[in-house]
Amino acid sequence: MTMTYDPENIFARILRGDIPNKTVAETAHTLAFHDIAPHAPHHVLVIPKGPYVDFADFAAHASVEEITDFHRTAAQICEGLGEGYRTISNSGGHGGQEVPHYHLHILGGRPLGPMLTR
Repeated sequence: MTMTYDPENIFARILRGDIPNKTVAETAHTLAFHDIAPHAPHHVLVIPKGPYVDFADFAAHASVEEITDFHRTAAQICEGLGEGYRTISNSGGHGGQEVPHYHLHILGGRPLGPMLTR
């Protein structure tokens, strides 16, 4: 089952300025900020400013400018993480998505272990 975009989700509220955030980077199409419950010493969320539910929605419907801006912003954040990083994007219930707004987690600052456990 595909999630529908909820304009009251926490990321939409952050984008509207209803909820404060610790901004890492902001561009015309992208906002990056520190996760409030980090899973690594560096844990940044990168979100498009448009109302996209997940990666598939973003890739299918975002403009070329939005897609380019999003990925270049994420890349700039990754460049500063030194020893390596992991990017994660969850989708749907089985993928562990909690917020129905496309977002990319960038984690680093320590060894992150195996990708998945059995």
